[in-house]
Amino acid sequence: MNQATRDRFDRLLEEVLDGLPEYVHELIEQVPIHVEDYPSPEVMLSTGARRRNQLCGLFTGIPITERSIMHSGNLPNVVTIYREGILAAARHNYRRLTDDALFEEIRITVLHELAHHHGLDEDELHELGYG
Repeated sequence: MNQATRDRFDRLLEEVLDGLPEYVHELIEQVPIHVEDYPSPEVMLSTGARRRNQLCGLFTGIPITERSIMHSGNLPNVVTIYREGILAAARHNYRRLTDDALFEEIRITVLHELAHHHGLDEDELHELGYG
């Protein structure tokens, strides 16, 4: 990935985050968002992803609906979003990549992964339009 593409992505990510409601910002303070170009080989193996650009994001941790005192001492929850996966998803059928499509795919991915923190599964997210 070249630096211009990375800068474009990061600028749009900032716009997405700036446009989210305050309560989502409070959540992001509890569940940090990490940005990487693509998943590691270990993440690809654990998720079943076959291509580096297949995965848009990943929630790592224990959803709040499953947390208990027994989980104290565990690593904190984290959301990781992957630039290459989001770029590929925003291109839809090899079309030209627009800022609007990229913005929307970033937004959907961030909200999708934060929803996992709240215990929503893939089926529930799909029903809500974030799957």
